[in-house]
Amino acid sequence: MDTSEAISATAVASLAARRLDWRHKAIPAADNGTTHAAFLAAKHTLADFQTPLLTLDAGALTANADRLAKWCADKGVLLAPHGKTTMSPQLWTEQLKRGAWGITLANFAQLRVAREFGVRNLQLANSLTDPHAITWVAEQDSTILSWVDSVDTVAVIEHTLAGTGSVLDVLVELGAHGGRTGARGVDAALEVARAVDAADHLRLVGVAGYEGSLAHTADDAGLGAVRRYLADMRLLHEELLAAGLYGSGSVIITAGGSAYFDDVVTVLSPCISTGAETGGPKVDLMIRSGAYIIHDDGFYRGISPFSRAGNQPFSAGMYGWARVVSQPEPGLALLDAGKRDLPFDEGLPEPQLIGPVLGGAMEPLPGAAITSVNDQHSFMTFDPETTAVRPGDVVRLGLSHPCTAFDKWTIIPVLADSTPGTQQTVVDLIHTFF
Repeated sequence: MDTSEAISATAVASLAARRLDWRHKAIPAADNGTTHAAFLAAKHTLADFQTPLLTLDAGALTANADRLAKWCADKGVLLAPHGKTTMSPQLWTEQLKRGAWGITLANFAQLRVAREFGVRNLQLANSLTDPHAITWVAEQDSTILSWVDSVDTVAVIEHTLAGTGSVLDVLVELGAHGGRTGARGVDAALEVARAVDAADHLRLVGVAGYEGSLAHTADDAGLGAVRRYLADMRLLHEELLAAGLYGSGSVIITAGGSAYFDDVVTVLSPCISTGAETGGPKVDLMIRSGAYIIHDDGFYRGISPFSRAGNQPFSAGMYGWARVVSQPEPGLALLDAGKRDLPFDEGLPEPQLIGPVLGGAMEPLPGAAITSVNDQHSFMTFDPETTAVRPGDVVRLGLSHPCTAFDKWTIIPVLADSTPGTQQTVVDLIHTFF
């Protein structure tokens, strides 16, 4: 691999040689044994597939990726997309080639996937406490940042690396009461930073946090909680600067999922510094939005900063397709997609369109709703006086929360256009590695 590459183009391109078979539930049975490249060369359309199915929209993916890349460039902030949303090196490539600093991941297994595909810059949005993971990270010839949120975590890493010459770059993580991980309060975080400063195998290179666990709405209460937390992150950074606890000439402050990245930049961008004006370290602000490239028809549609700002929102880039397998009573249909196929943790699927065949013309489904999901079924209610639903009909579903959609599929077809009535040609197959 060319060490100047952000991700190995050769490793990603090798996916085109992979054979598709019964292990990939999205792939039509008639194409069992063909390669990825041959499948695309056949110019399949949506009509060639079976249900249940998850598809992506090429135009939406491109528009979303372009938009946040430009927004970050205009704001002067770094982007390290959270790769756990898609676990797709192909989509990571699209983010990296638009200028992303690197890829953020959540655990050791995900780091191994990223290194297999040659990702050069990585951030683990978590603490390293597994000795096998600590040793592995120390042996990598790439940049891997991780977080620490307690003196005990510092001690675990020190003990694991004792007797080696390894030094890991870490960021002290600030949490908040009721949140997820992170030192509870600025004073506790400062104590962790002092422990890092005294350690032989750690170097403090920044401050990390996650505001998304503190709110789930964009009302005054939710935004207030987020902004107070971000103000504490800024205070922690200023205290670390004053105490001289950073161990390098380059510092990263990082927060920001796909719900509140605008507030992150508003509150924390005053911390950005070249170092020349202060005589201190260079300071960059990094957001970690991951879901934005897919977006959705649910949680992120409602809470994304671009939706809240009243301007053009991101575009929904994924759809579910399910077939009516039973219509046992008036106003109730059972679809052949359930928890094993579609996300349901941040809102149930949204029936949008219905038609007699997959890939054919479809009509709106006003008033229809998914009321519950089983492992392999969805319960769809509708008005039998105004809507005809028959076994064999196909329903297009809007989905909420891409993070729990992708993990259910090893192959996801990408359509040139998801609009019924168009040819809906397959232009790519996305491989995932969960």
